[in-house]
Amino acid sequence: MTSSSNMVDPRFIYKRLLTYAVLLLLAYIFLFPLIFMIMSSFKPEQQIFTDLFSIRALLPVGDVSLKNYVSVFEKSAIETMFINSMLITGSTVLLGLLVNSLAAFSLSRLRWTGQNFVLAAIIALLIIPFEAISVPLLMLVAHLPWIGWENGQIILENSWLNSLHVQILPMVANAFSIFLFYQFFRDIPKDFDEAAAIDGATPWQIYWKVIVPMSGPVFATVAILQFLNMWNQYLWPIMVVQGEAARPLQPGIQQFFGTTTEWGEIMAYASMVTIPVLIMFLLFQKKFVRSMASAGVKG
Repeated sequence: MTSSSNMVDPRFIYKRLLTYAVLLLLAYIFLFPLIFMIMSSFKPEQQIFTDLFSIRALLPVGDVSLKNYVSVFEKSAIETMFINSMLITGSTVLLGLLVNSLAAFSLSRLRWTGQNFVLAAIIALLIIPFEAISVPLLMLVAHLPWIGWENGQIILENSWLNSLHVQILPMVANAFSIFLFYQFFRDIPKDFDEAAAIDGATPWQIYWKVIVPMSGPVFATVAILQFLNMWNQYLWPIMVVQGEAARPLQPGIQQFFGTTTEWGEIMAYASMVTIPVLIMFLLFQKKFVRSMASAGVKG
């Protein structure tokens, strides 16, 4: 006979079932548009609207094919724009992780004159929207020189416009990323720095061999946020790029809308833009969640 102490409280079971039901409902709400978009990208437009109000809209059933994806490649230079977006986003994320983490390391672990003023200025920059500085920044990069390459010869260009580097270099330093790194680095005990310094380590060695290995979660968090920000850039590329050679994916969406009225093709284009973001998040989600949890505990 089972003792009463081993019996499960029915209220606990009901609470757990209610929790799972709410979580499933939220998952459905958030995943429905994504699944619908991906499934619709394989269907012709007529079938998309036929399946719209049934479960078939979320399933790969009916006249399923890759025709919409083929049409996207035929009607747009998506392969060039995809490569441009990968180069721009990847370069900005990698350079941003290095530059912003070094700035935060200097602010949180070193001592130098004017440190508090610089930190206050960086925090103040958080409230300034990019739209407020976009025009002055455009006027600046339009007159900056750059060493280029044309017909096998090195040439001096008098503008950064219509290039990849104009979409990378101005976006590397980021006040929010510096602040995230600063908050995380500040909570690491300085005993590690002192022990490394006693062993003869330089500030660079302390940063690279002590702080960086202990800061995986914040690096993953900044990488995801920076990736999302750069991958979804629209205003800045529209302002600085007029030709197709350096155009990324997001401005290409508007151009693609002018070449088709088929919703299946539009869904295919949107899917190809969205999937890299999902892959990025899935790769780093554990460290991202860990960083957010640790930030909540430390306050």
